[in-house]
Amino acid sequence: MNMNDIKQINVVKIGGNVIDNADALERFVNDFAQLPSPKILIHGGGKLATRLSEKLEIPTQMIDGRRVTDRDTLDVVTMVYAGLVNKQIVAKLQAAGCNAIGLSGADADVIPARRRSPIPVDFGFVGDIDAGNINTDFIATLLKSGVTPVFCAITHDGKGSLLNSNADSIASAVAVASAAIAPTFMHFCFEKTGVMRDVDDSTSLIKEITPAYYVELRESGVVNKGMIPKIDNAFAAVKSGVKSVTIKHSDNLLSDIGTVIKL
Repeated sequence: MNMNDIKQINVVKIGGNVIDNADALERFVNDFAQLPSPKILIHGGGKLATRLSEKLEIPTQMIDGRRVTDRDTLDVVTMVYAGLVNKQIVAKLQAAGCNAIGLSGADADVIPARRRSPIPVDFGFVGDIDAGNINTDFIATLLKSGVTPVFCAITHDGKGSLLNSNADSIASAVAVASAAIAPTFMHFCFEKTGVMRDVDDSTSLIKEITPAYYVELRESGVVNKGMIPKIDNAFAAVKSGVKSVTIKHSDNLLSDIGTVIKL
């Protein structure tokens, strides 16, 4: 497969709630294996890092709902995200017939990041990503070879330090970088059917969100907390060349059921 043979790329991100649920992860892996290649998977970390931190008596510090990554916490999330979780997913994909390779952002300098400024809040070893710095040629080489990259949420600063990055932000940046290779479609897969008007009502799925509608949803409080950065990342990706972004249940990867983010 040469560069011109790649007709489209699917970038899929799964959240911690899927990783923490063995049955949901098994179903997702089997569906992902059936998704047409070339494709890329990005995963979060789930609750294992928090549980391991507790066992090691490393305190978890949160500011505005976001984890502070001190040196000890960085060691734990690297072991869990880039090690155990990443390799378990890769092994499951191999069993499902999908030839995958597990990577952190440090491997092949594929996702360099910039340590977030400590002003006004010091989140420690947290990295912010610029899609323009992603090693697109390396990703293209893997895809052309029929290998599916599986990225965890660990990046690096180019100066020898690993960094903890937001998995949604990585997915968005990787999708934008992939759009320079071929038309790219992104899927955020988690434990809900999509963006809901009422999280307790399964029939309240919002099928499409435009920028103007998004403002309305935020002002009314329908969209809040953790869904805001997810949708922000989705809009950033679409504005930067990604064809479409769909937020959906991990069980619906192969279906059209979900919330489409579009301009």
